[in-house]
Amino acid sequence: MRIARFSIDGNVAFGAVEGEKQDELVLDIIKGIPFADFELSGTKVPLSKVRLLPPVLPNKVVAFGRNYAEHAKELGNEVPDAPFAFFKPSTSVIGSGDEIQYPSFSEELHHEAELAVVIGRLCREVPRDRVKDVIFGYTCANDVTARDVQRREKQWARAKGFDTACPLGPWVETDLDLAAASDLTIQLTVNGEQRQLGRTSEMIHSIEDLIVNISEAMTLLPGDVILTGTPAGVGPLHVGDEVAVTIEGIGTLTNKVVKRG
Repeated sequence: MRIARFSIDGNVAFGAVEGEKQDELVLDIIKGIPFADFELSGTKVPLSKVRLLPPVLPNKVVAFGRNYAEHAKELGNEVPDAPFAFFKPSTSVIGSGDEIQYPSFSEELHHEAELAVVIGRLCREVPRDRVKDVIFGYTCANDVTARDVQRREKQWARAKGFDTACPLGPWVETDLDLAAASDLTIQLTVNGEQRQLGRTSEMIHSIEDLIVNISEAMTLLPGDVILTGTPAGVGPLHVGDEVAVTIEGIGTLTNKVVKRG
């Protein structure tokens, strides 16, 4: 099931996305929230009539860096022996169709296409064989990065945590199992030109590794998001660019870059 969060006539709701052709997709509005038992209302609205919102509002976004060897190499970094985590604040999250605001303190903004894992239940110290049980689903992410700030400041809070630096969407796909999610095509285009192309099977540390690692340290809550790293091909974004992340079996996340007003 594809679960979207959307706004219509000033109201916010979750809905199940139905249909195959983009111009024929409809949302069956959910009674309740998707992280608990819920029912489909049978009330349907065309996707074209709503504004898609970030599919979840995470308490925290835990991101893992340098998890693809070729990406680490292209930036001149060594591959870490253990998963390397950092955070993006909830205020950085935007949805598909929302604008990425080019930060005023940077002159080198980069895209990073990523598979995002959405946590479905409260959990801590998750055993490897139970990882599949705590995953709600998967969505597309763009770990937008002020690369010059990242280099200059060494730590990544401002470089990766500024407002609009974490596009997520367009929805959460809940029907992918862990094995399928571990071998998906992930690609990114800028103005229709392909910049990144890889497979999630190229991750150095698997989805299980990442969730085991971070849940050893902290409690994960329903709706929390895990970013799993980006394949090679990261590069610049400019004001006016349209950037799209497409992941096999999930969908396409699209955002336009604008000057911060």
